[in-house]
Amino acid sequence: MELLVEHFMELVKCLGRSACTSLDYHLNFDEVVSDLRRELQVLISRKEDINLSIQSEADREKEVKHEVQAWLKLVQETNNEVQAIQEKIQRVKWYSKGRLGKLVQKKIEVVKRIYEQSSFPDGLIVDRPPREIILPTENVVGEDSAKEKIWGYLMGNEVSKIGVCGVDGDGKTTIMKHISNELLRVTNFDRVIWVTVSYTLNIIKLQENIARAMDDRSRLPEGEDEVRRAAALISIMEGVGRYVLILDDVWEVFSLIEVGIPEPTIHNGSKIVITSRSIDVCQKMGCEIVKVESLSFQESLNLFLDKVGHYILQVPNLEGILKLIVEECGGLPLAILVIAESMKGEDDVHVWKDALTELREGVKSVTGLDQKIFKRLRFSYDHLNNSKIQSCFLYCSLFPEDYSFERKELVEGWIDEGLIDVLPSRKAAYERGQAFLNRLVKNCLLEKAVNRRGVVVFKMHDVLRDMAIKSIGPEFGYMAKAGMKLTEVPDKSGWANDLKKVSLMKNNISKIPLGLSPKCPTLSTLILSNNYNLLEIPKSFFEGMPKLKVLDLSKTDIEVLPNSISSLEKLSSMRLRRCYSLMYLPSLAKLTALKKLDLNNSGIEVVPQGMEKLISLEYLDLSGCDNLEEIPMGMLSNLSNLQYLSLFSENLEIKGEEVARLSKLETFEGAFNDIQGYNYFAKSQDFQILTDYNIEVGATPAMGRSGRGKYVVGINNCDLGEECTVLPDNLKELVIWGCKNMRSSLNKAALLEKATELSYCSIESCEDMECVVDLDSSSCPVLDKLEVLYLRELPKLSVLVRVEGVATSPNIFSNLKMLSIWDCSRMRKLLPLELLPAFHNLEEIDVNRCEQMEEIIASSNLDASSDKFTFPKLRRLILRYLPQLKSICSAKGVLVCDSIEKIIIWRCRELKRIPVQLLLLDNGQPSPPPHLSEINVDRDSEEWWESVEWDHKNLLHPFLKYSWRY
Repeated sequence: MELLVEHFMELVKCLGRSACTSLDYHLNFDEVVSDLRRELQVLISRKEDINLSIQSEADREKEVKHEVQAWLKLVQETNNEVQAIQEKIQRVKWYSKGRLGKLVQKKIEVVKRIYEQSSFPDGLIVDRPPREIILPTENVVGEDSAKEKIWGYLMGNEVSKIGVCGVDGDGKTTIMKHISNELLRVTNFDRVIWVTVSYTLNIIKLQENIARAMDDRSRLPEGEDEVRRAAALISIMEGVGRYVLILDDVWEVFSLIEVGIPEPTIHNGSKIVITSRSIDVCQKMGCEIVKVESLSFQESLNLFLDKVGHYILQVPNLEGILKLIVEECGGLPLAILVIAESMKGEDDVHVWKDALTELREGVKSVTGLDQKIFKRLRFSYDHLNNSKIQSCFLYCSLFPEDYSFERKELVEGWIDEGLIDVLPSRKAAYERGQAFLNRLVKNCLLEKAVNRRGVVVFKMHDVLRDMAIKSIGPEFGYMAKAGMKLTEVPDKSGWANDLKKVSLMKNNISKIPLGLSPKCPTLSTLILSNNYNLLEIPKSFFEGMPKLKVLDLSKTDIEVLPNSISSLEKLSSMRLRRCYSLMYLPSLAKLTALKKLDLNNSGIEVVPQGMEKLISLEYLDLSGCDNLEEIPMGMLSNLSNLQYLSLFSENLEIKGEEVARLSKLETFEGAFNDIQGYNYFAKSQDFQILTDYNIEVGATPAMGRSGRGKYVVGINNCDLGEECTVLPDNLKELVIWGCKNMRSSLNKAALLEKATELSYCSIESCEDMECVVDLDSSSCPVLDKLEVLYLRELPKLSVLVRVEGVATSPNIFSNLKMLSIWDCSRMRKLLPLELLPAFHNLEEIDVNRCEQMEEIIASSNLDASSDKFTFPKLRRLILRYLPQLKSICSAKGVLVCDSIEKIIIWRCRELKRIPVQLLLLDNGQPSPPPHLSEINVDRDSEEWWESVEWDHKNLLHPFLKYSWRY
């Protein structure tokens, strides 16, 4: 009885604290709302100041730093979120003020934190990288007449706007890619700009894409005001000189001026090229028409044989059938390439005959030009001979035109759809998905590309997407209306009874009418994601979808899901990523078939009721749910089938013993508050089974400082003198931030004794660290594969490597590519001479604000005249704010670094000599390093540059650049 009373009193205390906090927010509601408005205004003013600074400093040779762009974007997103909160404030009920007040207070803290990040001590802009890129493309077969005519118009003065027209798949885009690449090799134009327009014209998006293609996005105003954006874009384009703007795949007429594209004239010398399926569109936009004709039979045959292999003509009795197949391709390059790829490696005459029969039967459900190409492309789809891969192809048609899929996103989608067979592990399923993806790329049904972030992406050609939607999709119950600017969902008559998959993603749908209840008894997939203004869904909407398996409401403004969700007992995947306003989910207790629950960056405050009953759950993502403070004890361990678990959240405390019980876990992302929690987890795991982990240990997040690779651990604000389980031996990236007792070197740290695969290491704000490596023993396997080493704010760090008393020179740092040291005030010498040969793979040396740094390479006691220091791969040498730096190497030594591209020296006034050796040509004359592009010196150091010694310095003046900021 006493124990019961004790528990009851504890509960009262907890409830009392919660109630007091809520009452506090309620009583002070108006005050915190006022505080939020004031803090936001301060932040917006700071943003405007930064934009003014950017405008005053920017020119054609400069661009805004990525970190500044990211900050400006974050401010805009935060402003949008605050505006959304303001709307909620207008309609908040009296009894809800407490909860909303808590949200407002959290947003105030976010706004303040963002303001604190607005200091950019190293400047706002940097030199612009080379802007034009060579476009990947197939060889052009035939089309000489069209290509020559286009080129003639571009080089002449009579025509300023050119319209390249023809049917789908005739090679318009390929021709223009070749011409774009050739234009980069001539000097007639200052810029060549390529932008894909696509089916649904969106002025805002087109303005955005043109500005991005010109690397000048920062000067384009935010928001939906097309007129202001057009004026800014005109200013940007008029400032670049003569340009060629290529607008690929234009479907409808639009005004150049309304977009912000200056009319090209003989006076300004610029040109515009439009590719379109419609001659009418090109004529109405004032273009000179160039018609791309179909290939002749001989050209078609040559292209087909180039793809399938000329050896195929040696197969008896095959040549005649092959030529008939080529005839069926109708001279369309896309159809020829797709069908040839499908037949590559096939030498069975019977298979070729069957292929010819299939092509001749073609597609009966479409007409005109569509039928002409669809029946040829349908052949490649049919020839996959694998219903799973065919379904994977059709799945891609549910997304908007020109949508770029990242590899993981696409394969995860296929897994959710059940298109990949149940396999022993998620890794095996992912590898199967990779194989399917490779097959689609090989058969030219998906295109592989690289986006602006350097990430490999995959796209569905718009012609193939049209074929999937119009010709094949209806056979399988597909309704794809993605990216069509819809403002409302189809009415009841638009939902056929036999629908199986529906996509309404990326529209402008803001609400679903009350009472709408589509009767779709076979519907298995519903995608409503990226309808950013969608606020609510009525209970009736899901009542006629008893077999729904996949539901995607990501990136909507949903606040509460209807209770009818609780009855979708067949549901296997529910995606609610970036539903920032989502506060509440109904009970999930009946959803025992659910395998995936993705709540990444949602606004939930408590875990959904009944989540412990999700016995089939394999994938759970709660990262970014910063309102979520607790997962009830025992809940995670009940989810024994979990393979993927992501729990990075600002306030969420993870119990190591809970995660440790998940024996099937393959991917884990999360933070343990202390070393004890991590130890409990680490001791239970076989890290060879974990295919991916990102783990933080400690109170302050350090993740994000690393590259967020697959095998990452961050240790923050911990006492490393305490017992810590040895880190995993397959660890790739390690971030140590603000830790105590780092006095011992990395190679002697007990927690790293098995981490022999380490390739990235960042150590920051560790006050006790004195050296990185101590070579009183010759073994240092922990650093054998290290490629990147960042050292920041280590006030006691005096040497990189301690070598006293070492008889041999162990081969440490032999794979190091980047060495970056900032704010290490006690360091005097960077690289020990004894170990210099080990640094032969260095590509970048970056030393900044090390107040006592005197030498980069420690001086030798031997005869200095013979010192020659070779760095064969060094591309960048960056030395900034080193007031005591007297030499880079010995007095008469030289640096041999023939790969050097950029040398940056700022505020190193005591440096008397730059020892980078110039090349000697065959005639004995000196020459700058072949890859050198820039020598950057701060504007206040012009006098220093004139006095500094550098052999044959006059040859280097063309590379010299003075800057106010770098």
